[in-house]
Amino acid sequence: MKKILLVFGTRPEAIKMAPLVLALQKEKDSFETIVCVTGQHREMLDQVLRIFDIKPDYDLNIMQKGQDLYDVTVRVLTGMRDVLKACKPDVVLVHGDTTTSTAAALAAFYQQIPVGHVEAGLRTYNIYSPWPEEMNRQMTGRIATFHFAPTSLSLENLLKEHVDESKITVTGNTVIDALHMVVDRLKNNPLLAVEQVKVLAAAGYDVKRLCNGRRLILITGHRRENFGEGFIRMVTAIKDLTEKYPGVDFVYPMHLNPNVRKPIHQVFGEDLENLGNMFFIEPLQYLEFVYLMEKSTIVLTDSGGIQEEAPGLGKPVLVMRDTTERPEALSAGTVKLVGTDYDKIVHEVSSLLDDAEAYQQMSQAVNPYGDGKACERIINVLSKALL
Repeated sequence: MKKILLVFGTRPEAIKMAPLVLALQKEKDSFETIVCVTGQHREMLDQVLRIFDIKPDYDLNIMQKGQDLYDVTVRVLTGMRDVLKACKPDVVLVHGDTTTSTAAALAAFYQQIPVGHVEAGLRTYNIYSPWPEEMNRQMTGRIATFHFAPTSLSLENLLKEHVDESKITVTGNTVIDALHMVVDRLKNNPLLAVEQVKVLAAAGYDVKRLCNGRRLILITGHRRENFGEGFIRMVTAIKDLTEKYPGVDFVYPMHLNPNVRKPIHQVFGEDLENLGNMFFIEPLQYLEFVYLMEKSTIVLTDSGGIQEEAPGLGKPVLVMRDTTERPEALSAGTVKLVGTDYDKIVHEVSSLLDDAEAYQQMSQAVNPYGDGKACERIINVLSKALL
């Protein structure tokens, strides 16, 4: 029996790796599935583990107050040294572009253990945007033996970098697998949906407000490259949009990073309650976030994964970044880049709210990120290679 070690440490990684963990655990006759989390995100990671009922075999628990990229890299690298020696996996699976992924891949390389890169081949070719993700994914790609590319464009990127085509498989994105699992659970369990309404109300937003045609714009923002003036412009645009559209609710689950919260307070003031149609709430668990995303009209974000998820629910996405490693979404018309440009943010949000044809064109575009069977394809590759 072959041992497969999956390593992840942030909430987005956990969401995208969770369906793969669960799928591999069903293959008990072929694989021993081992899970290691680093705790690069602690609280938000634990939320996802609970939702998918995943109990890690190893937890590096690296998170410390005020940690920087040096700290994360060193702690993951040295922590993985001991994990790899203890469990001796036949392959290590990492995801995407986090510091956890790159450091774990490097640790596996140091012990000559093959690495499988889930969500391989995304590129902007600007090493500082997104930062540090672009360099992380490129370095992980150089180490990997198995490249699980979400789209044909990702495949093309890897081929241009002279990766052996026999080592690349286009799988779709595992985030769509996760999304389908959660949406099915919500649809088939009315009590669970009711519970989400209660949780959101307790968090500071009453979904019942979305009656009689009232609309919702869901906002997320956390990118390092936007910290400072970029965030000030973003938040100022949002504030002015709330005043321009009093009949629309704006809901922003705030990231825990103080670099995100500081500009919010600078623009909106210290008291973030009783702001009319603007709702700043604490970070949501994945289940509540998917429920709220399904209820939204537009998603305004600087996230990577949401560019894949929201179109799967028919939601137009305006991306507050200057570049994206997901150009398939731009080509498909499910996503538009607005950067941190005040005028672009206001103009594009206004266009989608005011122009039904523009909205329909984005909301009905086909999601290029897969059919929810990515995990099945990954397991097929591993079965052929390892068994």
